Amino acid sequence: MNPLDPRRDYPLASQRPELLRTPTGKRLDEITMEAVLAGEVTADDLRITAETLRLQAQIAESAGRPQLGQNFRRAAEMTGLPDEKVLSIYNALRPRASTRRQLLDIADELERDHSATLCARLVREAAEVYERRGVLAP
Repeated sequence: MNPLDPRRDYPLASQRPELLRTPTGKRLDEITMEAVLAGEVTADDLRITAETLRLQAQIAESAGRPQLGQNFRRAAEMTGLPDEKVLSIYNALRPRASTRRQLLDIADELERDHSATLCARLVREAAEVYERRGVLAP
């Protein structure tokens, strides 16, 4: 596939809908009110996929927004995590909520159990920054 061009391909839903699928494999044009009322669309069909987020990352990076692209790539990794895990990590990243060791353990788990290397890198970076700024839990 050619690299995505933000001038031609964005927004993906209207310009390149053939690239997008739900987590259950449905095409966007299959997500209709009639399908919802018929029970053919579930909550899982309304979640974003890792692939869609990686495509959004390509668009952002092509538009000169590398930080946004990295955010989309981390979000893609998080699609594989249970919602409860995402919420617990979010809470652990609040200032003074975790020790350095707890943050490093979260990073290790992200990498080891979920192959979420970008998220793990961010949590490790947070542990370093929190330590420098004195905002780790005692």
